[in-house]
Amino acid sequence: MRIHQPSTPPELPQEASAPDAATRGNRAGRAAAARLRQQAASLQNRNVPRWLRRLGASLMIGGQAVSAIARLRIGRQDLTQELLEAGPGSFLIVLVTALAAGTVFNIQVAAELSKQGASAAIGGLLALGLSREIAPLLTATLLTGKVATAYAAQLGTMKVTEQIDAITMLRTDPVEYLVVPRVLALVIMAPVQCLVFFLLAIWSGQVSSTLLYGLPPAVFWNSVRTWMEPSDVPSMLIKALVFGLLISVLACGWGLTTRGGPKEVGSSTTGAVVMILMAVALMDVVLTQILFGA
Repeated sequence: MRIHQPSTPPELPQEASAPDAATRGNRAGRAAAARLRQQAASLQNRNVPRWLRRLGASLMIGGQAVSAIARLRIGRQDLTQELLEAGPGSFLIVLVTALAAGTVFNIQVAAELSKQGASAAIGGLLALGLSREIAPLLTATLLTGKVATAYAAQLGTMKVTEQIDAITMLRTDPVEYLVVPRVLALVIMAPVQCLVFFLLAIWSGQVSSTLLYGLPPAVFWNSVRTWMEPSDVPSMLIKALVFGLLISVLACGWGLTTRGGPKEVGSSTTGAVVMILMAVALMDVVLTQILFGA
C-alpha cells in the first residue's frame, strides 16, 4: 500500500524589491549632474577659448530653460521673488537714469535746434531717439549692472560651494529650479522697465524743454505724434524682450559654469557683464536692421 506524501508546494518567485527613495534620488541627481557636465565637456577642447566654451554651455542652458518654460515647468514662488528683484527692486535706478537722460538730451540738442529755429522738432527727435535706441539700450545696461550681476554671483557661489550638486541629489533639475525663474522674470520685466524708462525720459524732456527754452508743451507733444511711427513702441519692446532673454541666459550660464573656489566668483561675474554688454551691442545692430532697416 502506497502512502501518498503531500507534494511540496512550488516556491513562489520573490518580488523584486523596489529601490528606495534615496537610491532614486541619487539616480536622478546623478543624471541631472551628468547633463550639466556633458554640456561643459562637449565643448572641452584645448584649442577652444574658455569664454567660447562657456558661451556654448550658456546657450545650451538657455535652450533647456526655454524648453522648460514652454512645458510650463515653472515654480510660482521662485518666479514671484525674481519678478520683484527685476522689477520693483530695480525701479529706482531706472527712474533716476530716465529723468537724467531726457534732460541731458534736451540740453545737448534743444539748444542747437532753438538756434536754428527748429524748436518744433525737439519732441520728435527725443521720442525717436528714445524709442529706437536710448531706452532699450540703457535699460539693458542698467539691468545688466543690477540684475545680471546678482544672477551670476548667486549661481557662481552656489556652484563653487557645491550647492548645485546638493540640489541635483534631491532629484531636482538645477536648470528648472534656478534658471527658469530668473530667465522668465527678466523676459517679463525688461519690456516693462523699458516702457517706464521711455515714458519718464520723454516726460523729463518735455518739462526741461519748457523750463529751459520756453517751448510750449502742446508744440512738444504734437512733434512727438508727428515724428513717431505706430510701430516704434512695439519695436522698442521687442528689443527689450530680446535683450532681457540674452542678459538672463548669459548671466545664469556664466554663474553655473564657474570653476574653482570662491575667488573665481568675482571673475565670473565680471566676465558675465563683459560678455552681456558685447552680446547686447551686437544684437542691437541685428535688431535695428531687422526692425528699422527697411
